[in-house]
Amino acid sequence: MKADLLPTRFLPAERSSAEEIARTKQKLLQTPILSAILDELPLITFFLEEHRQIVLANQAAVIISPTKEKEGLYGLRLGELINCVHADETEGGCGTTQSCTLCGAGQAIFCSQQRQSGKNECRVLRHNGEAMDLRVWASPFSVDGKAYTMFSLMDITDEKRRRVLERLFFHDILNMISALQASASMMKEVPPKVKDELSAVISTSSDKLLEEIEAQKDLASAEAGDLVLNFKPVNSLEILEYLASLYKKEGEARQQSVNIASDADNIDFVSDKRLLFRVLGNMVKNALEASASGSPVLLSSKKAGNRVRFSVHNRGTIPEEVRLQIFQRSFSTKGGNRGLGTYSIKLLTERYLKGTADFTTSPTRGTTFFAEYPINISGLS
Repeated sequence: MKADLLPTRFLPAERSSAEEIARTKQKLLQTPILSAILDELPLITFFLEEHRQIVLANQAAVIISPTKEKEGLYGLRLGELINCVHADETEGGCGTTQSCTLCGAGQAIFCSQQRQSGKNECRVLRHNGEAMDLRVWASPFSVDGKAYTMFSLMDITDEKRRRVLERLFFHDILNMISALQASASMMKEVPPKVKDELSAVISTSSDKLLEEIEAQKDLASAEAGDLVLNFKPVNSLEILEYLASLYKKEGEARQQSVNIASDADNIDFVSDKRLLFRVLGNMVKNALEASASGSPVLLSSKKAGNRVRFSVHNRGTIPEEVRLQIFQRSFSTKGGNRGLGTYSIKLLTERYLKGTADFTTSPTRGTTFFAEYPINISGLS
């Protein structure tokens, strides 16, 4: 099948051959203005031909070349260059999947090919589990009557991480501390019975505060690659019972119940309990937030061959636009500078706990997040 006949959900799948890329590159190098200014540009900058393949790059782009040389860039599309998880989902490659319709880089390139400049932000989940946030610019450029796209990018991953931390500490944690202070100040003026209730509130708020801080610490360590693991024997039902108890009050506050499936399997396996609680706890929190009042959240564990499969189900449905972005680091339906819960589920499960994480959603069956883990880790039993 020819490349131009390959199916696509967004941009054309057709590609240029290596020989065509080489000829185009040489033609562009003979354009004096490009040779003079391209390497002077501070941002990573490419020239893309009509099929979105790189035909020219500046010196700044060498840092992301797989060979650390410009030659390693030519002929690639952006998603292939940065190892986007969607770049090899289909035979058509980068730009042709349903997820690509929401890609900020793809949208900017499309604008350029319509003879308009495009500027956007782009969230990327890479094959190694890492996440990238990019700011991208795409502008139309003509040489001898042929159209190209001048495409520049800036890595803003650290900027996005800083904003998330600012949101966490300046909003979420400050709110928790304010609640703690208010409860503590009331302790002096209330009767003993109320003091017991306030003491319980303070204890719960303190636990949540500590959990938020530890979750961010674990995530930072996970992204840096220096998270210390502690694999030990654990039990699936004990984990589910702990989660149901932990989120019982939060569910009641939302007029929701958190239940364990009656047919959940009782499985002994080996894992890092702290990270497992972190992953499954995020699943439960997301389910509670996504469920309507009065709608139950159901927890389960099942043996699947030599693996244990945890699932968290709610009756809500995830819209397609959300579904396509749900594991990306900076994406959230809860507003800007959030979006770490589902991302951390994927990151901790697949990079550290030797498992897999995914979800299903439909209007008739609701939404189920699940994570599978090996029952035995090599070297442990």
